[in-house]
Amino acid sequence: MSHTSVGRHRARSLITAALVVTVMAGTAGWTVAHEQQAVTGPPPGTAAWRADHSLGSGAAGRLPDPATASPAETARFFAGLTAAQQRTLALRHPLVVGNLDGAPVALRYTANAVAIRAERAKERAADPESPLVDRYTGLLAPGRRILAFDPRGRGQVAEVYGDLTTAQRTAALVPGSDTDLGNFDRTDHHPYGSAAGMARSLRAEMAREAPEVRTAVVVWVGYTTPLGLGPDAATGRLAKAGVPRLDRFLAGLAATAGESAQAPPAVFCHSYGSVVCGLAASGLGRAEISDLVVFGSPGVRADDAAELGPAARVWATRDSSDWVRRVTGFDFLGLGHGQDPTDPSFGARVLSADRAHGHTGYFAPGTESLRNFARIALGHFAAVHCAEGTGYDRDCRHGLA
Repeated sequence: MSHTSVGRHRARSLITAALVVTVMAGTAGWTVAHEQQAVTGPPPGTAAWRADHSLGSGAAGRLPDPATASPAETARFFAGLTAAQQRTLALRHPLVVGNLDGAPVALRYTANAVAIRAERAKERAADPESPLVDRYTGLLAPGRRILAFDPRGRGQVAEVYGDLTTAQRTAALVPGSDTDLGNFDRTDHHPYGSAAGMARSLRAEMAREAPEVRTAVVVWVGYTTPLGLGPDAATGRLAKAGVPRLDRFLAGLAATAGESAQAPPAVFCHSYGSVVCGLAASGLGRAEISDLVVFGSPGVRADDAAELGPAARVWATRDSSDWVRRVTGFDFLGLGHGQDPTDPSFGARVLSADRAHGHTGYFAPGTESLRNFARIALGHFAAVHCAEGTGYDRDCRHGLA
């Protein structure tokens, strides 16, 4: 980057930061009221789980601690149990088993169905008109595969589309701000902007691109997201709180991947979700992630792609109408998330998002962004369309088979 470019970049950063500070100072009452308390630590019911000695009082009968046992250790523990023992634990401790990364995937589906029914009954008894009753009922619809469910705070959930145990190619989605249990399935704007809608659209596009390949897509809302455009969205506090949870989630996918898996998951991170992914990326191994794709990103709290670690190929895209372009490229006094990942100087492989519109239009059918996402998840790199324009590497596929 030339001295002139550096000067312009710094000037823009200072101006943008000043505007953010001004906006926040003028809306202090609004922002304080909307500050979110991050949900962290092991799932509800952990104390009862730790006190359960039904498998024996010695080390062999000790249940894996949800706070300290690695997903690989958890997977080995469950592999040593009978099917009856596994099911008993799931029914006795549904919120723990349902959120226990490394536990058998099908067992987690069972445990979460039990936990959701229990929460629905509790909510219905407290308030029969509560909108959560319908939300819980929706999650219990036949065919849904809920990999994680935590009713604390605004609610967290992860859902699988496809069969993780037989998938040859897997993608994981990490959504951004304003995403929680209440709007996980929302369709009020368009069906491709919600967390669940993104996952459904991506898997459908993967099937269209390669109908012969067995695929699965997991959408993970396992961290507390910001609400609106207050300080939570402008700082990394909630992202940092979500990093250990994302680490465990991806390690859990690696620990329970089926023998037919051809590659680790490709991870797609939208908006503030890309901040979480960026902070987590440097600690991820090659067994946990193959490609990292950030889109509609305000920054990933890194100056260049090399800081994200050697484990994954880094891709980025943003459509020209996405408002987030106005808040990228600065980090000042803790506000902002650093360099724009689509800037050529960042060093990511920049993708075309032609025909996408707005901040939530990347998964609309017919967009270059959706086609590119599906091709990356499938490993079809030769078919990826790169971004065009001054400074972009017109062959973002260089070095890939």
